[in-house]
Amino acid sequence: MALLPAPVTYSYSHRPVNANTLKYISLLTLTLQNAILGLSMRYARTRPGDIFLSSTAVLMAEFAKLITCLFLVFNEEGKDAQKFVRSLHKTIIANPMDTLKVCVPSLVYIVQNNLLYVSASHLDAATYQVTYQLKILTTAMFAVVILRRKLLNTQWGALLLLVMGIVLVQLAQTVGPSSGPAAGASATAASSGGAPEQNRMLGLWAALGACFLSGFAGIYFEKILKGAEISVWMRNVQLSLLSIPFGLLTCFVNDGSRIFDQGFFHGYDVFVWYLVLLQAGGGLIVAVVVKYADNILKGFATSLAIIISCVASIYIFDFNLTLQFSFGAGLVIASIFLYGYDPARSTPKSNMQGPGGDEEKLLPRV
Repeated sequence: MALLPAPVTYSYSHRPVNANTLKYISLLTLTLQNAILGLSMRYARTRPGDIFLSSTAVLMAEFAKLITCLFLVFNEEGKDAQKFVRSLHKTIIANPMDTLKVCVPSLVYIVQNNLLYVSASHLDAATYQVTYQLKILTTAMFAVVILRRKLLNTQWGALLLLVMGIVLVQLAQTVGPSSGPAAGASATAASSGGAPEQNRMLGLWAALGACFLSGFAGIYFEKILKGAEISVWMRNVQLSLLSIPFGLLTCFVNDGSRIFDQGFFHGYDVFVWYLVLLQAGGGLIVAVVVKYADNILKGFATSLAIIISCVASIYIFDFNLTLQFSFGAGLVIASIFLYGYDPARSTPKSNMQGPGGDEEKLLPRV
């Protein structure tokens, strides 16, 4: 009988350590994913040298995601080739209506990713990072209209702060460094190096379009695919299989002449392939770790990513951090925390429910 307490004490002493470790890993992963992708896209689109075609990079990211998810599904099926093939046939071919439902988000994500490249080409990384948080507003808007979901008063206040903060950030850049000599020199250098000429308004509209599509796609998924017993990896296989034809169409509609003249992989180097893999694998990594991250942790990750993007932009892109921009970014960060805050969470009953409530679904996917 004396031996019984020992294993019990050992088990309980290690459980919180493991949970905290997973939370810190989630925080680090979400922060780096949010910050590095925006900085990398901006650098890739403005550095000297031949510029790659963003439509081809989006397509190659879908290929990379498809290969990765096929491998993960194969691993889920016990590395049995026959079970793997049967699972693909059952989910994709034998169930065509479910597969067709994924056509809409497949097209939406292709257009969204192309718009993000346009935005990163014309907005500095810090402004891009802050502006893209409008996806919280669009997701909430579609949740209210399509799902008839009710928002808390604190969430409405957070959305108001979010809009105010982004307006301040955009105004700060309109009357700030974008009209100064540094911006003119940067635009000239970018133009001479083959990068697209900087057009802040085009970048803003591209970011707004991407936010709109992000919100719609997230709520569309929740409405038509709710309750489907399909793993996240198989769902991504469906998405990529249907996204690839749309991606090919986008490549040849937008950049067909340049592809025939310069080649599909014109401007590709090690950094571009790194960016392709980062874009493909980043979302999959987030899909794994997000279940360990509650709303507060997501808020910390997004806020840290905005701060990292601002600081890195100062040193990498000669970004001019003004007081107005800082105040606007601060409002956006505050809105992120306020939107994820739910007073009911502080009660024991709410804590027992875990992070699967409605307020969790309102947060857009990173």
